[in-house]
Amino acid sequence: MSEPRNGGVKTLGIKLPDTLHAQFALTAHLDDLSLGDAALRAVELYVETKRQAPDFAARAEAALAEIERDAATRRAAIQGLFGATATPEEDQGTAAKPAASRSRKAGTEG
Repeated sequence: MSEPRNGGVKTLGIKLPDTLHAQFALTAHLDDLSLGDAALRAVELYVETKRQAPDFAARAEAALAEIERDAATRRAAIQGLFGATATPEEDQGTAAKPAASRSRKAGTEG
């Protein structure tokens, strides 16, 4: 595979109120950081703080289960288009993992 054109980096544009931008720019300047480097540090701190939150792992697991259910639905749709059917092992492989996390949204369909 070839290397991604952007080197695995995403660009984020945000709008800040004038006062907050001025405070952010001054703080970055006092720490001898560019706004980009200061923003990167702020995002890293945000992610780390959220990662340590008590309910974060459970919410991430629920999101993963939803992604897996959606993938199974799409896989079945593609198989239906082409007349392919999944083997019982494939069906168990996609359904078995998220089953334990479904209790949070029990009774709801996406």
